[in-house]
Amino acid sequence: MQSTLEIALERAAREHARRITALHLRIGALSGVVKEALEFAFDVVTADTLAQGASLTIDTVPVVCYCQKCQSEFQPPDPFYECPNCGQLSHQLLRGNEMDLLSIEIQT
Repeated sequence: MQSTLEIALERAAREHARRITALHLRIGALSGVVKEALEFAFDVVTADTLAQGASLTIDTVPVVCYCQKCQSEFQPPDPFYECPNCGQLSHQLLRGNEMDLLSIEIQT
């Protein structure tokens, strides 16, 4: 959360913002991030910064794999990433591992 806040603060400084009012994140289901822990960390790291009191929105991205055999995308129902169409195991993860800062809202 600290590095995400640093990115937001740098951007806010470039825009001559007085305050950051909101951050919007996208977190993959396999990112290893616990949403509640991130929300707690957000409150701690934003204290005494331009982002103090800002809202935090977190969108969770489901795991999406690609089946080379079927040439299709699918959401695996379990951690084995088996294609529901052909049974082939997928080794290609398309989504679900990301942690992105999508947007920040500022007051100038």
